[in-house]
Amino acid sequence: MHQKLRRMCPALVNRKGPILLHDNARPHVAQPTLQRLNKLRYKTLPHPPYSPDLSPTGYHFFKHLDNFLREKCFKTQDNAKNAFADFIASRSPNFYANDINQIVSRWQECVNCNGSYFD
Repeated sequence: MHQKLRRMCPALVNRKGPILLHDNARPHVAQPTLQRLNKLRYKTLPHPPYSPDLSPTGYHFFKHLDNFLREKCFKTQDNAKNAFADFIASRSPNFYANDINQIVSRWQECVNCNGSYFD
């Protein structure tokens, strides 16, 4: 991974040290993995525990996509792809900016609550 990252995205490796964000799955937090990351001088960002407050299906984008696709049936994969393309084209750039900003603010709320649930 390190060699591929160096080749494909040298700016991410040629810093004071690479930064890695991955989830807290067992293989990612296993002692041999952590030792190797330390040897490569990777900094790992802490990953918050799963929270329903941050569930991807609750994000702005998916809620609107769900409403857009509601009660539509597609007989072919191309029809489904076209409907998705129509949804993407029907939204303004502000729609996507709001989506991203909501994710950031929800993540910050979770961090501020120290992982506790919130409304």
